[in-house]
Amino acid sequence: MSEINPVIARVTQRVIEKSRGSRGAYLELMEREADRAPDHSQVSCSNLAHAFAGALEDQAAMKAGRGPNIGIVTSYNDMLSAHQPYGRYPERMKVYAREVGATAQVAGATPAMCDGVTQGEDGMELSLFSRDVIALATGVALSHAMYDGVALLGICDKIVPGLMIGALRFGHLPAIFVPSGPMPSGIANKEKQRVRQLYAEGKVGRNELLASEMGSYHSPGTCTFYGTANSNQMMMEMMGLHIPGSAFIQPGTKLRQALDRAAVHRLAALAGTRERTMAKCVDEKAIINAAIGLLATGGSTNHAIHIPAMARAAGVQFDWDDLSELSSVVPLVARVYPNGAGDVNHFHEAGGMGYLIGELLSEGLAHRDILTVWESDLSAYANEPGIDGEALVWREVGESGDTEMLRPASDPFQPDGGMRLVQGNLGRGCFKSSAVERERWNIEAPCRVFENQADVTAAFKAGELDRDVVVVVRFQGPRANGMPELHKLTPPLGVLQDRGYRVALVTDGRMSGASGKVPAAIHVTPEALGGGPLSKLRDGDVVRLCAATGELSTTADLAAREAAPDPSPPQGVGRELFSMFRSMADGAERGGSAMLATAGL
Repeated sequence: MSEINPVIARVTQRVIEKSRGSRGAYLELMEREADRAPDHSQVSCSNLAHAFAGALEDQAAMKAGRGPNIGIVTSYNDMLSAHQPYGRYPERMKVYAREVGATAQVAGATPAMCDGVTQGEDGMELSLFSRDVIALATGVALSHAMYDGVALLGICDKIVPGLMIGALRFGHLPAIFVPSGPMPSGIANKEKQRVRQLYAEGKVGRNELLASEMGSYHSPGTCTFYGTANSNQMMMEMMGLHIPGSAFIQPGTKLRQALDRAAVHRLAALAGTRERTMAKCVDEKAIINAAIGLLATGGSTNHAIHIPAMARAAGVQFDWDDLSELSSVVPLVARVYPNGAGDVNHFHEAGGMGYLIGELLSEGLAHRDILTVWESDLSAYANEPGIDGEALVWREVGESGDTEMLRPASDPFQPDGGMRLVQGNLGRGCFKSSAVERERWNIEAPCRVFENQADVTAAFKAGELDRDVVVVVRFQGPRANGMPELHKLTPPLGVLQDRGYRVALVTDGRMSGASGKVPAAIHVTPEALGGGPLSKLRDGDVVRLCAATGELSTTADLAAREAAPDPSPPQGVGRELFSMFRSMADGAERGGSAMLATAGL
């Protein structure tokens, strides 16, 4: 058994030390919550009658208090392909609960918006704050205090972090995330990317583009590229919050149903105990493991925002210095589209999470000794699930089935992880190095400044960007407009790069977990609103971005300049309803959350 890598040990200890006060306060609160959890035999009969009235098949069991009651928090809707399978989950989960003398109820539902639908549209400006709404909805669902364990049904971008943040405030209960799995693979990812770039150049029309996109996103299940949704599932495995091996089993399969059943049975077994509550499972080492998995797989840049936010909800302080230092020693062992050719189904077939976790543990690159929802430490997650007759079993993974997709940690694609901190007189930002060819890690060029992505597209079409250029898109931070993803910029910037120009993007906004190829400093903080450094840049200023040295700077004398005026608050598509969230949000490195900021977490 390998000793933990000394850099990982040092970062972990630093996180423990700086979290000592906040983590201690959180655990004390959870102990108090556990102590004051209501004994339902002492709760008002009127209260209980309200809670039991709708549970026709389980009323007798609930009235008699014959077993634990599991609360289901679901993010079902049938517009979002990843969450469409959840429509039938509650009725099946109730059956699984009865098999072991338990009951289950839908405690509540959360919104689940799709960034793929809102990309480039005004609705994207609600996306990041939907995480706060989901956390609040989870809190409302669990506030009835009728549950002995929690099943969290969610997969996609802000949904898993929102469920996590909300459920952690009820961390005295055991909780398990229950994924529904990815859709089958569609057209090759390189073909999808090719058609997108042809459309950006005006060489194919909307009919060809739509046919290509529907060949990729074609049925229920998670989108198969390795974006934020699938990075979520990887992290839940790395933190031990799934039934082992659950992440990438497709919907509607016998194995998928067996894993779902095991999740309900396990929750019933944990209910009423304090050994493996969510508060105890999600500790400093679990957060570090999530970050390690993100780096080892070249996962979504969105998690540079989500991991600090989830950590705060558990009293853990984690920042980009921690992420960057971990990146210096965590090797890149997976290349999944957009970092490679194959998708998450190919990743799973090559060995998937079982292989990844086994490799990281064998090289001392992940914490084995975390408390998981299963019956042991993280070692159980180094196997893959299967069906033997009617039984759910786990077996050894063996060697990688595709070394172009998944490699040993001793022979990785690159020796360090997928993200780097860049900083300088323009602020601090994240650079996803795993998706960018090394010869493009360094660019120094005059900038062109924009305040929305539509203007970038217009300038591209007009030929104004046909040169070496650093495209700066500012006033895209949490307080300006909710920090939307700017994924629509990927095709035009990719075209410029393919034409031979040296191109980079610098923004206080986000990029999609599916973005890659073009060097970018994203999540730049302080944001431009309110006089951040980006607000003082002008067209033609020379900007330097270098992942190798960690530099994000300009030669311009920003101190001598006035900031550009702040834009008017956005309105329409419900954006005015989120003005409170924007005004109270903290910076990207803290998680870009209004809720956590105002809660003092």
